[in-house]
Amino acid sequence: MVERTDAARNRAAIIEAARQLVTEPGELKLSAVAKRAGVGQGTLYRHFATRDELVRALYDGEIDELVGLAHALVGAYPPREALRRWFTQLAAYARVKFGVMAAVEASVWQDIAAQTPGKLGEAVNALLAAGRDAGDVRADVDSRDVILLSWFLAHVEDHEWAERTPRLLEVLLDGLTAH
Repeated sequence: MVERTDAARNRAAIIEAARQLVTEPGELKLSAVAKRAGVGQGTLYRHFATRDELVRALYDGEIDELVGLAHALVGAYPPREALRRWFTQLAAYARVKFGVMAAVEASVWQDIAAQTPGKLGEAVNALLAAGRDAGDVRADVDSRDVILLSWFLAHVEDHEWAERTPRLLEVLLDGLTAH
């Protein structure tokens, strides 16, 4: 049992180290991930035989967190606040996503990203449905609209992120609001 706990802790540490490093300039190197995670190269390779496997696990974890968060927020906050909080997390996630995109080959990225619209669509649908039920969200907007609109995050430069992103997310939220 101790080995399973240690293995899970090591895997989590590796993924967290990759999450931190993928947003930094330069290529994501497995040796740097192992060092940041405080594990040896052998431990890293037991969990992730290739960099692409590690990046896939990082990306999948981020998407799963966004989906889970959407459902939690719907139950805990009024619809507009739930959307605001979810968009804020989406923006933070976008920083990781674009690092992931830079870290993998185009063909691998296409394979990884192919599953995203369904998972994110489910999360966005839950948020939109709660907003519609409360009369807060436009009836003519669907999850694909929201996903496409959120792609602006890909074009916000690092030096303007802190100032511009909250304002753009507010514009997005206002655009979804029923009037």
